[in-house]
Amino acid sequence: MQTITTVAELRRALAEVRSADKRVGLVPTMGYLHDGHLALVEASRTQCDVTVVSIFVNPTQFGPNEDLSTYPRDFLRDQELCRDAGVAIVFAPDIQEIYPSQFETFVEPGELAKPMCGAFRPGHFRGVATVVGKLFSMVQPDVAFFGQKDFQQCAVVRRMAIDLNLPIEIVTVQTVREPDGLAMSSRNRYLSEEERRRALAISRGLFAAADKFRSGERDVEQLIAIAKERLNTVDRLQYLELVDADTLKPAESPLRRTAALCAAAYVGSTRLIDNVILSLPTPQRDSQLND
Repeated sequence: MQTITTVAELRRALAEVRSADKRVGLVPTMGYLHDGHLALVEASRTQCDVTVVSIFVNPTQFGPNEDLSTYPRDFLRDQELCRDAGVAIVFAPDIQEIYPSQFETFVEPGELAKPMCGAFRPGHFRGVATVVGKLFSMVQPDVAFFGQKDFQQCAVVRRMAIDLNLPIEIVTVQTVREPDGLAMSSRNRYLSEEERRRALAISRGLFAAADKFRSGERDVEQLIAIAKERLNTVDRLQYLELVDADTLKPAESPLRRTAALCAAAYVGSTRLIDNVILSLPTPQRDSQLND
């Protein structure tokens, strides 16, 4: 495994890979890796010849009162996990490599970035789209892998790739969860034991609505209400929305298109997000529920 810190070195290494006509996969991360990230690596290794994991805590996607300075970091541990997982290249640039002096060009996402997290974190998806766009330019992968837990981010990145004619396949990998159902997140380490127990309300609420959906419920308000009544142990529910999985616009009753039930909530001072996908049957295949 190579650990590379500059774009010039990265491009030299990948030029050798491409000269051998090998398929390159990219897993963009902010580090402090967990099994969710490693599932993305495994998906990349299954589909690609060479896997690149980027590790960069991107300041432009954090708001002024968010946790940029305290975001968990453990680069040596991340390197070891990547090595054990069969990663070929860890790309770990510093801030100046990504945002050099006088940097002023940003990617401005559109309507998909406005609801849900976009409404509560102004500028967040502008930062995400910009850094992912830069990583796409630097690595030039054939495929890039993202986790379903960040459902809105996946939608924004996929739209960006289409709109900017980037020859990159965007693959979304199902959310990886702890045995009790909590979605894996680097921010879970902020939770105390008591907060960790209360945080389970998020996934349990979403699962309850998903169970009702599987039983035939198609009313949007009912599905939201079923999830919401189980979320009373969180300290603040920021949003709970059932949206069209493609447009992210509010879903309409009765559900006739695949939808995503998405939540963001604070437990203590920690903001957590999660979602379940509610897929309707089609003539080609039976419905699947990714939870």
